[in-house]
Amino acid sequence: MEKKVASNKVLWIFAIGQLGWSILSGIVNNWLVFFFQPSQEELAHGQVQYIPQITLLGIFTVLGLISAFGRVFDAVTDPLIAGKSDSLKHRLGRRIPFMRFAAIPFGIVTVLLFTSPFPAGSGGNVVMLFVMAMLFYLCMTCYCTPYNALIPELGRTQESRINLSTFISVTYFFGTAFAYLVPNIASIFMEQMGYAGSYRLTIGILAAVAVVCMLIPAFLIDENTYADTTPTNESAFRSLVSTFKNKDFRTFVLSDILYWLALTLFQTGLSYYITVLMGLEATMTFPLFAVMTVMSLVCYAPVNMLAKKLGKKKLISFAFMFFAVTFLITGFAGMLPVNGVVYGVLIAVLAAIPMAILGILPQAVVADISEADKTDTGQSRSGMFYAARTFAMKLGQSLALLLFTRMATIGADAVKGTAGYGIGYRITAFSATVLCLLGGFMFLRYNETKVITKISASEKED
Repeated sequence: MEKKVASNKVLWIFAIGQLGWSILSGIVNNWLVFFFQPSQEELAHGQVQYIPQITLLGIFTVLGLISAFGRVFDAVTDPLIAGKSDSLKHRLGRRIPFMRFAAIPFGIVTVLLFTSPFPAGSGGNVVMLFVMAMLFYLCMTCYCTPYNALIPELGRTQESRINLSTFISVTYFFGTAFAYLVPNIASIFMEQMGYAGSYRLTIGILAAVAVVCMLIPAFLIDENTYADTTPTNESAFRSLVSTFKNKDFRTFVLSDILYWLALTLFQTGLSYYITVLMGLEATMTFPLFAVMTVMSLVCYAPVNMLAKKLGKKKLISFAFMFFAVTFLITGFAGMLPVNGVVYGVLIAVLAAIPMAILGILPQAVVADISEADKTDTGQSRSGMFYAARTFAMKLGQSLALLLFTRMATIGADAVKGTAGYGIGYRITAFSATVLCLLGGFMFLRYNETKVITKISASEKED
């Protein structure tokens, strides 16, 4: 039975799911370290150190190890869930059943992740954080891996793939923006509920909104109408091996690991860059992110059009280099006699361009590679391609969290106003610069012409 091409309305409904899960992901990515490894400024505002602030073997922090292990656990479960999704036989399709099942637990576990029921500094809080982190990443995998697998299946043409990637990038930005609102919303309840209580209530409110958003595409999209629901006949392991045999995908994945290493260092450090290096309040995080989001959204239409005209490779390579410049400037924040707000706005405006490009096009590149591979092998392994990409992303994020939580301790005892104050945070920004440059050079090896030629030939045969 011939499948319908999804209309832009259907694609927007699908994109609402990304709005939901990006809120939850943004909360954890941007505030987990900030909440459990507070800076001197946040301790002065009333935050408590709920877990021991120690390093193991003189290198790793407790929080860094938990975060990194969670990402590795998440990365390992990705191909397993992808294999289950690709081979699932269900009347609703291969992806929708997972999305319906995972949405509500995903939201609940996000709230519980910030719960510390034991006394401050207790090992019980470490255990609680570890268990909730593992469940958080498992729920994320169960929703996001099948969700991402629908991207090439709903976007059945080059134009629709780029459009869909644009739509989900828009909702991703808004979801991340909502996540950055945490301290702003929490400030409303701070006087009545205290520092931790206000943060937890805020996270609960945002998690409820996120769950509703995630359920919308799960119940309003008929997967059987638009997507190929024929199960694969490969095991998860064989499918994963076959996926990594694709040379173009390997090139993409290597550059993607470096990108996520750099981006996670930057995103995790953003709150510290604003409060420590720029000397601003944590509530300034959202206004600055809003500036970046608005400027980035302005770039979306040009990126969409230029990608169709120039191809994705040139734009992505440019974005890597531009991002590196932004990270480099961030590392010097507060060292020059420039007002912190001015510095923050400058960085937000500069980051907007590469954020627009890298928010849209990498997903479309994976969809291209998946479609080209399908013409070669006859197997529809879109779930595994996105799981493998997510594996690379989470590997990069895991390494970045280990690096950041360790780098952040460098000069942590330095007194404000002295030369060593904030040096660890500067090192994270400079490290992100180098990693982003390496990722850009790696992506230049991607053979976009070969991939697009295969897809075009297949579409003509159909």
